[in-house]
Amino acid sequence: MRNGKYGNMFEELKRIYKGKRVFLTGHTGFKGAWMLNFLSLLGANVKGYALQPKTEIDLFNLTEGDSLCESVIGDIRDADRLSLEISSFRPDFVFHLAAQPLVRLSYEQPVETFEVNAIGTANVLEAVRRLANPCAIVLITTDKVYHNKEWEYPYRENDRLGGYDPYSASKACAELIIDSYRNSFFNSKNLNQHKKGIAVARAGNVIGGGDWSKDRLIPDIIKAFSIGQPVLIRNPQAIRPWQHVLEPIFGYLLLGARLYEDPLGFSKEYNFGPEVTDALTVEEMMKLAQLSWPDGTYVIDGIGGQLHEAGLLKLDISKVAAELHWHPRMNAKLAVKMTMDWYKEFKYNIGSISCFTREQINDFLNG
Repeated sequence: MRNGKYGNMFEELKRIYKGKRVFLTGHTGFKGAWMLNFLSLLGANVKGYALQPKTEIDLFNLTEGDSLCESVIGDIRDADRLSLEISSFRPDFVFHLAAQPLVRLSYEQPVETFEVNAIGTANVLEAVRRLANPCAIVLITTDKVYHNKEWEYPYRENDRLGGYDPYSASKACAELIIDSYRNSFFNSKNLNQHKKGIAVARAGNVIGGGDWSKDRLIPDIIKAFSIGQPVLIRNPQAIRPWQHVLEPIFGYLLLGARLYEDPLGFSKEYNFGPEVTDALTVEEMMKLAQLSWPDGTYVIDGIGGQLHEAGLLKLDISKVAAELHWHPRMNAKLAVKMTMDWYKEFKYNIGSISCFTREQINDFLNG
């Protein structure tokens, strides 16, 4: 770990979130399940809204997510159902994580990707608009919302948005919808009437235990290593801002807390990513994984005609560092080790995986 402990900040977050009503979309997903466990440690009263887990093994059920929240199984595109669940709960906080998060799947299901990521976000904002009580809303998009020119320059929050593939474009569309709602219905000039703060968190390429999604690097590594097969990697020189899932989740919670206390000051967009020196290539990440699983091997996919995926992407995190005092705690090597440790625990001692997940959160805060 680096940059000191988060213990004091954690105690502050407990003060703010304990007993508060938190509406969490996407709670059955990879990031959502980690966030649910984190919110449980904070003592929050959570209501989750999401589809059934999409993988045969999932972190939500492994960590007994049903016991950590009121779990509602529903589609983010069902505007009436979503609005009813939000209005009846009267949340103090809304964290919107529900999404179709896969670039390659977006090529197969472009319309559904736009419906879930863009219209789904509009449905959340429309439901929140009808709330009479004060509420802090943090909407999670992605680092891929930027019009990526694949240059060395790290993208800042005020850079142009865009999207080559349907996933990236759908998230950029979601940001335009957010900006429209923030100007039209949640304008800072009318805070006394609407009582809402609206912030956007941009993060991507998160790794961590409990992710079994298709066409993601770490899940592909684990699946292959576990059965003694080589990992087939695409785009080995593609550079991404890799980070452990707990890094942005802590950032989302910190942003939500600041937004709750000062909606005028924090209704903005924020990048959450690693230090620029930790934006590594796919092959470099592969080699770090091998340090924890020495028998693992990989081969590079030399097949041409692959779907387009960005080759270079870096984020500028100076804004979140200056305004939220948030800094990444782990370098890439430690993030990969922590991730591989989780999968080893799952492989050899699955009965303790729920406790192990909580222990990793505590280690992250106090290490």
